[in-house]
Amino acid sequence: MYHTIVRRRIRSLFDAVNRGDARPVLDTFTPDGEHVFNGAHAMSGRRVTAQGRADWYARLFRLLPDIRFILHRIDVAGPPWATIAVVEWSETNSATDGIRTGAAGVHVVHLKWGRMTRLLILTDTAALQATLSRTAETSRGESLAPPIDERPGWPAP
Repeated sequence: MYHTIVRRRIRSLFDAVNRGDARPVLDTFTPDGEHVFNGAHAMSGRRVTAQGRADWYARLFRLLPDIRFILHRIDVAGPPWATIAVVEWSETNSATDGIRTGAAGVHVVHLKWGRMTRLLILTDTAALQATLSRTAETSRGESLAPPIDERPGWPAP
C-alpha cells in the first residue's frame, strides 16, 4: 500500500511541473535535500538549499517554458524511512526559440518519511546541450550560464 501512495505522489509532482508549478516539488524536499542533474551545462550541478533548488526550477521554466513529462514507469522499493523510487520518463519542450524537441531520462528519488532527501536527474545531456546552445540568443544567454551548483563535484560523495 505504501508503495502505491508513493507512486501516486510522484505522479502528482510531475503533474505540477507539467503545469509550470514547482512549489509541490520544492515543498517535498527536506531542508538539506540534494537536487542533482548530470552533465556540464546550465541545468547541471548540485543544489542543497531551498533557494538553490528554487532558483534551478525557475531557470528550468525560463529555458524550457512548456516542458511536459510523460511517465513510463515508476518502481518503488524500501520502507518509509529509506525509500527509493526510479521514474522513467520522456519529455518534450519548445525551449525559448519555439523549436520542439524531446528527450528521455530517469529520476532517482530518495525519500525518508515522505520527504525527498535526494533527487538525481539523469537524461540525454547531448540533446539538452544542443538545445541550450541553440537557444543562446533567445534565452538572452541564460542557456549558456554557469550551473546553479552549490556543491560542485559529481557524482555526489
